[in-house]
Amino acid sequence: MKLLSKIIIIALAASMLQACNGPGGMNKQGTGTLLGGAGGALLGSQFGKGKGQLVGVGVGALLGAVLGGQIGAGMDEQDRRLAELTSQRALETAPSGSNVEWRNPDNGNYGYVTPNKTYRSSTGQYCREYTQT
Repeated sequence: MKLLSKIIIIALAASMLQACNGPGGMNKQGTGTLLGGAGGALLGSQFGKGKGQLVGVGVGALLGAVLGGQIGAGMDEQDRRLAELTSQRALETAPSGSNVEWRNPDNGNYGYVTPNKTYRSSTGQYCREYTQT
């Protein structure tokens, strides 16, 4: 029970630190790292006794955090890719003022790209203002 209390305290401390991750709080990679680390620590605590059990907790937490973080980063990457493709399509083809939506069917995340004014720069390059939410 003493070991479980330590794991819970570590997980709570990690979640509080992760909440300081910037605007919007925890991202998917941070969430994956935290949950993977906690799950790995719990699994590792099932092996050994005494110092061996502590080693199991440490190794489990480390491996779980690495794996969870990689999975979470991949989920963030899918959202970024969808937003980028939608931005390119909207800026090239959508009329000014229209909302073009992107949606990730795997997690329900979505956003909009709204192309605005099109103009030519002083160097002759075509440019377009837009907003993204």
